[in-house]
Amino acid sequence: MEVIGTMLLPASQNFSKPIPTFVLMIAYAFSFYFLAIVSQKLPLSVVYASWSGIGIFSIAILSYFFYKQSLNWQTIIGLFFIVLGVTIVNIYKTSQ
Repeated sequence: MEVIGTMLLPASQNFSKPIPTFVLMIAYAFSFYFLAIVSQKLPLSVVYASWSGIGIFSIAILSYFFYKQSLNWQTIIGLFFIVLGVTIVNIYKTSQ
């Protein structure tokens, strides 16, 4: 939901377009709701690292396809390290 909201930010044109603005606000509200639910079950550090890391990766990839933003090799390597880091954090997470 957070990725949907973020991807709609350019479409909202500084919140001047009502439909994309409404959808992105609803998407952000749901993403924070789901974040709150998950943070009750898993350590917050793991939840937030996963949320932000996967969000960054997803937005970068989707922006490449939908907004024709370039991804150079340095960015691709950085995205690979983000995914690797999120994977390591989730493999070695501790339960509450």
